Amino acid sequence: MGDLNGGVSAGLRLVGAAWSLARADALAPREIDPLLPPWARVLARLVRLAAGRAGRIGRPGERLAGVLERQGPVAIKLGQFLSTRADILGAPFADDLARLKDRLAPFPAALAAAEVERSLGRPLASLFATFDEALGAASLAQVHGATLADGRRVAVKVLRPGIEARVAADIDALTLAGALAETFVPAARRLEPRAFAATIARALRLELDLRFEAAGADELREAMAADGYMTAPAVIWPGVARRVLTLEWARGEALSDPGVLARPGLDRPRLAADLIRAFLAQALDHGVFHADPHEGNLFVDFGAAGGARLVAVDFGILGRMGPDERRYLAEILWGFLRRDYPRIAAVHFEAGYVPAHHDRAAFAQALRAVGEPIFGRAAAEVSMDRLLTQLFEVTALFEMRLRPELVLLQKTMVTVEGVGRRIDPGLDIWAAAEPVVRRWILRELSPASRLRDLAARAGAVIERLAAPPPPPPIIPAARAVTAAGFALGALTAALAFALAAALR
Repeated sequence: MGDLNGGVSAGLRLVGAAWSLARADALAPREIDPLLPPWARVLARLVRLAAGRAGRIGRPGERLAGVLERQGPVAIKLGQFLSTRADILGAPFADDLARLKDRLAPFPAALAAAEVERSLGRPLASLFATFDEALGAASLAQVHGATLADGRRVAVKVLRPGIEARVAADIDALTLAGALAETFVPAARRLEPRAFAATIARALRLELDLRFEAAGADELREAMAADGYMTAPAVIWPGVARRVLTLEWARGEALSDPGVLARPGLDRPRLAADLIRAFLAQALDHGVFHADPHEGNLFVDFGAAGGARLVAVDFGILGRMGPDERRYLAEILWGFLRRDYPRIAAVHFEAGYVPAHHDRAAFAQALRAVGEPIFGRAAAEVSMDRLLTQLFEVTALFEMRLRPELVLLQKTMVTVEGVGRRIDPGLDIWAAAEPVVRRWILRELSPASRLRDLAARAGAVIERLAAPPPPPPIIPAARAVTAAGFALGALTAALAFALAAALR
């Protein structure tokens, strides 16, 4: 009975969302009529019959932002993602959605202070000398400035009251939407709507426990320190609980502030390149990356040594990649950098991204058609909507299905590229990516690294042979064979270690 009630509630939520979009003329806004074919224009006009007075006020981005804000966390996150793609949606539309990043209505500071005390199990004054009004509010939480008893400035993130119930309702609606799409829209099935919904739901549930975010922030801060492309504030562990997170104050100004990129002397090309390289270094070198890097979660520290530096905050969504996925990503990017389309195609087949019955040469040809027109060109010269359309056509032609384990990676890559474009319209994403990808390839796929892997495997074999389980009685001849095998393994390991050392 509970599942039935939940399904009905989720269905009503979807219907309500569609009605709200139609009422605000945000489902098929009148502004796009000139871009639609005649049959779609007629359908759009029928949808707009439901539009109320709100549908005749303001720009389409403003109307959509208002609806998404009222719909809850999942809808707000969709708006945040769309706001990074001014190149596809247009600058006015993206700017109107930008307020969803960190400028939502806050809840009272008194409620936040009470939640901090309840979650930490101690009086507010025992940890904080001051606790300010909210600095910014987003879909799940808001942030307050505070001062520790020792005088350090910190930021305190507090979950919104009742947000768990709202997220649960959103997840139910998202799950139902995925099931409906998979059942009734055959063309969507290769995009794995159910698996996509499950991936987003899992990420949202993790966001509701700020202890996980604290751990992720700490891990990513260590990873970022290895390269210096980006930094992150330190975690104040005594101020961490399930619904409360305390971090050192993030120096700098939010990238979402329109005036930041207009600051005199800002090296925008370097800042955009640093963003691309920071993401790739996190993903390839460490297997963990910030999966929500929109402008509201990035600051520019103008006082950093060596020039302006990016500072990341809000680590609620982290992406992770295993060794195989990291290798596939590195080899695909390296193939594009070298314009080696047959190798890129081979990696896709090895990874299982393309079904084995397809022709590798034909897939390599399709990749060449995608890659050559954009290679070496500035971001402003590449039509991202056309590129995405072409990519979608290629993936459909070769029956490529969405991989749930790569959803966060793909979403983050699109976000990073979009934010990079806004920082520097002249961004050459390939030139920015090359140093990090080259470093990974030389380190992980060089002859020396392969020999080190061989040596490690041989060492593991030796360890297993050196401490075997008690064997059953064996005849002398078999004992001699075992000893010979042990000696051969030791010799192989010694040779491998020697070759690896020589190639360092």
